Amino acid sequence: MAFVYNTAAGAVFLQGLALSFGLIVAIGAQNAFVLRQGLRREHVGSVVLFCAVADAVLIAAGVWGMAQALGERPQLAQVLALAGAAFLAWYGWQALKRVRQANSLQAVPAGAALPRAAALAQAAAFTLLNPHVYLDTVLLVGSIGAQQPSALQAWFVAGASTASMAWFSLLGFGARWLAPWFARPRAWQVLDGCIGVTMWVLSALLVRHALAAY
Repeated sequence: MAFVYNTAAGAVFLQGLALSFGLIVAIGAQNAFVLRQGLRREHVGSVVLFCAVADAVLIAAGVWGMAQALGERPQLAQVLALAGAAFLAWYGWQALKRVRQANSLQAVPAGAALPRAAALAQAAAFTLLNPHVYLDTVLLVGSIGAQQPSALQAWFVAGASTASMAWFSLLGFGARWLAPWFARPRAWQVLDGCIGVTMWVLSALLVRHALAAY
């Protein structure tokens, strides 16, 4: 019985990890800022920790807040699961479309050095003033995590939070090694292809879950 539980927990952990990673890996202002701080070697630990903790708090609030809201509304949970599946399918399609484009992420380490408070203020602005973070992290990730059995929701939160911590750590502490890679459009095309397939797989799992609960 313990083996079955561990297997289920591992599967839920990986689902949260894959979902969060697919949503967070994008060419955007927040990632460019973390990469810039890494290239400059300025307050990297503080910036990485802030971004990762902020994501973890939003993920946890989304999952357990949505779980409480949907606890006595199974029909609404099913609707949100199908809506989430549709969004993931669309998101995956957009990622696969980007495979045909030539985009890159560059952060030029220019300008005066930022005090720690200013760096954290900018990190907070890029993280919390972006409306997509609430749609993706709180609503989408929260509603999908809330579909998990209550005993496994913590594993989902842990997996999603681990993806954020790993990604921001990679960007910040591996900036000097990763910067040439991120400047190559081909690298992003491969990454977008993997993200697109992953999002479609997660979408299919959500549809199966919603239909099984019907």
